Amino acid sequence: MGLLYGLIAAGLALIFGLMDVVNFAHGEFLMIAMYATFFLFAFFAIDPLLAAPLVAAALFVFGAVVYLLVVRFAMRAKANAGMVQIFSTFGLAIVMRGLAQFFFTPDYRSVTNSWLGGKTVSIAGIYLPEPQLIGAMLSIAAFVALYFFINRTDFGRALEATREDAGAVALVGIDKNRVFALGWGLGAALVGLAGAIMAIFFYIYPDVAPLLP
Repeated sequence: MGLLYGLIAAGLALIFGLMDVVNFAHGEFLMIAMYATFFLFAFFAIDPLLAAPLVAAALFVFGAVVYLLVVRFAMRAKANAGMVQIFSTFGLAIVMRGLAQFFFTPDYRSVTNSWLGGKTVSIAGIYLPEPQLIGAMLSIAAFVALYFFINRTDFGRALEATREDAGAVALVGIDKNRVFALGWGLGAALVGLAGAIMAIFFYIYPDVAPLLP
């Protein structure tokens, strides 16, 4: 569970480290990912393990859109920019939670009869739940992939350069808004991956995010 929480935190830290913006709707991103996993399972019989990359891709797009439609304009505030950014993402969290309650109702939902649901594995006489164990392995794989992505790709270098000096990168032809949008997408994709795994063993409802820890 610590590794899964670390995966969620990595997405939050990526956005904050890139833009100095705290995404107060990050927990609601997790909630959306869990609902997406549930509906993929309920309507298309796609197991959460198979749905995880689909949900991560969908959250990538969602995160980029949130930046382009909300955060980009909040960052242009001339006065009290920090407070504007805080209240824009906090307000987004309230809207997302309210829409989830309206469309999905506050009822608890769960993924039943998944491949890993309710199963355990014995290691040296210690029984470990398989969903959390697989989630931990996927988290480690995601951390390794994120490390190589940041340090070994041109886009990763662009992220680092934009974080260091957003004004200077514009002089060499790097579109700051594009980098920020992709950074938000990547941060959301990480929480989407975590949400897909957590949907296997955790109840899904609009207020799930604040109660997960």
